[in-house]
Amino acid sequence: MKLLGKNHIIICVITFVILFLMNYLGNDQADKLERALMIAGAGVIGLSIGLVIMNKGKDDKTPPQNFD
Repeated sequence: MKLLGKNHIIICVITFVILFLMNYLGNDQADKLERALMIAGAGVIGLSIGLVIMNKGKDDKTPPQNFD
């Protein structure tokens, strides 16, 4: 999956909405909006970092020798 491609943006939006709703609806503290926004944002950032790491070696023509 290409970073900042159409599929990545769709998955990020879905992830943000799910994490936001889980934290906003399940929280009864006074700062529930701020917490929900920060957690959902952190989830999307973590997803993006994971995709960058996963795609880093995708087209590597010289894999490490004696890997196993």
